[in-house]
Amino acid sequence: MKERAQLIDDLCDLEWKMFVQVNNNGGKASCQNDEMFFKKMRMCQYDAWSTDMLVSYLADLLNADASGRNLPMEKYAWMMESTHPAEFEGIRASLPPVPAESLAIIAELVPIQVEWEAEVDKAYPYMRAGGRPLRKSQDSEWATSFETYMEGELKTFSTTTLQAYKEHVQAMQKEGLNFALIVAENTAKAYGFASLAEADEHARRRSQGA
Repeated sequence: MKERAQLIDDLCDLEWKMFVQVNNNGGKASCQNDEMFFKKMRMCQYDAWSTDMLVSYLADLLNADASGRNLPMEKYAWMMESTHPAEFEGIRASLPPVPAESLAIIAELVPIQVEWEAEVDKAYPYMRAGGRPLRKSQDSEWATSFETYMEGELKTFSTTTLQAYKEHVQAMQKEGLNFALIVAENTAKAYGFASLAEADEHARRRSQGA
């Protein structure tokens, strides 16, 4: 089996290859021109994953690439079900159907992830102030919530990957860990801070003009 670092590198490379091919109504997004930033942020996520998740999702990406599917494109398409429902109806038939077993796992995972995100938002309000709205009820044509983003992403995962995700989340719950907190800590360090607390304090001072 590949080392974790190599698995994460391979995931980032494949996702980037697909991500830059995603078409937006207004042309390419600025983030599609910043490979280093994209990979840094994805690494912050993947570092919180179990090795089983990494292995399974890499297989998902390889299978998708071999069959001409673009998983990031599908992810953003699924988000439109909430943010642009009329447009979504025009593309629904082009998306691979999500198995019932997958939908059941997603329905379990998303509320847990949303609550974890809410805990981090509350504990580190300044660092998180510029992030996505949290819940689907806050979706609009101009803003996509974390809940909708998460649902869209999980709908592109295989049932095998979702099962590995569920097992990892259950293990974290038993240990009293917060997945969102780990990702946020990773992100703070990726920005050069020693900790999330330091990043939040820096954001607080900036917000107050200090």
